Amino acid sequence: MIQELHTELRAVVAAPLQRVHHIATSSRDGNSLTNIDGALMNTMRHWAAVFVVVTSGVLTPRAVATEQASGDVIIEWNQLLQRNITGPPVGQPRNYAILHIAMADAVVSIDRRYRPFHANLWAPSGASAEAAAAQAGHDVLVSLFPATQAAADTALTNRLAPIPPGRRVLGVQVGMRAAAAILAWRQNDGYGSANPQPPAFLASTLPGIWRPTASGPYQYSEIGNVEPFGLLTPSQFLPTPFPQLESTAYAEALNEVKAVGRAPGGPVAPVRTAEETRFAQLFAGVGTFANVTGPFRLWSNVARDLSQQKSLSLVDTARLFALTMASIHDSLLTSHSSKAVYRLWRPETAIAHADLDNNSATEAEAGWTPLIPTPPYPAYSSNMTCIGSGASRMLANVLGSDSQAFTATWYTASDAIVHAQPYMSLFQLGNDEAHSRIWGGIHYRFDIDASQVSCPQVADYVFDNYMRPTRQTEE
Repeated sequence: MIQELHTELRAVVAAPLQRVHHIATSSRDGNSLTNIDGALMNTMRHWAAVFVVVTSGVLTPRAVATEQASGDVIIEWNQLLQRNITGPPVGQPRNYAILHIAMADAVVSIDRRYRPFHANLWAPSGASAEAAAAQAGHDVLVSLFPATQAAADTALTNRLAPIPPGRRVLGVQVGMRAAAAILAWRQNDGYGSANPQPPAFLASTLPGIWRPTASGPYQYSEIGNVEPFGLLTPSQFLPTPFPQLESTAYAEALNEVKAVGRAPGGPVAPVRTAEETRFAQLFAGVGTFANVTGPFRLWSNVARDLSQQKSLSLVDTARLFALTMASIHDSLLTSHSSKAVYRLWRPETAIAHADLDNNSATEAEAGWTPLIPTPPYPAYSSNMTCIGSGASRMLANVLGSDSQAFTATWYTASDAIVHAQPYMSLFQLGNDEAHSRIWGGIHYRFDIDASQVSCPQVADYVFDNYMRPTRQTEE
């Protein structure tokens, strides 16, 4: 489609100019200059008229061209990524962030109401922000997941078709440059060396230090070397140390997860409600909720629903998604880096070896198992909590309040609804997400508390330093 538009515009301009050349070379009388001047003026008038007709809006002032556009194109490409994303969950926020930052930078380069997240691009007046966003989304998706080429091409063609040709061509060019800039920025961000399995991590037999569980050896121990999207370093908001093994706080946290997080069927019944069991399995995607909506898709859909409820414009929707996805990525990077620094053993290890912790308030229990599988890395701090804390705080920052009415919905792989939970605040969803890990038996309360301190700080930092309003917006 894009090549056809370029060919069309070249033909429109070339035809009348060839007529001028013919007049100039064929005129032999004394009036040739006058004839050429007149022909040139007529040609330029003709070219200008045709150009305006063909572009149909290229010269429209930027505010008129973009202010009324909805955020549907941002949501469309988010949904395409959701349906096609593959790979380990730890790496998925990177893909969401790359996609949405590229789309946002394409849009704001045309709209100019916000500063770009990363790529400061020039865009001609009248370029279609919708076309720019669609092209950026297309190029990023195909680059990250080449198998999506056919689906992405179809979606792009359908999205571009209604846009006036001239505005479409200019917008497409902006989108291409935005995608290329963000992909180049992230090409050597350190993720490749951290995925999927870095060099073996030597486990310890010392009390309190992580050792392998049934899930196997330590995975992603090098994730702290990945470049953040917004933070200065992955340890910028590193949590303070966890309680000492001999402390009352440690004993209370261990005994809590021991009681509420154990799997059913043992000699002691878990102290857990049916709702808590459901949330633990929902967020983990296990048991009766295997392969349901993961946390990144869940928060994407919350962002989608809230942006549509509030009828956000294209640029505001693009900004909302870019900031939220960057916050989720950097929050997860923060908690995962914390794991490599503190290397705290998981509850199932701590409960089995409580006789080694030098704490009279804990008691070992052989064979204790958690409700959900323990992930293959240390406990402190909580990844899932940081995902929810980073997402909920960023959405609250952008929307202006944590008090938002929405429904969190979990789907099967075939998009059948398995559970829908209404909420009146973003924090409530993030808090359920956090506590699901205690109810599931894989985290201590102080893991949760630490992430609920550090990862809102991540979101606040990203919000305070990226995609801020421009002066013309503030005025």
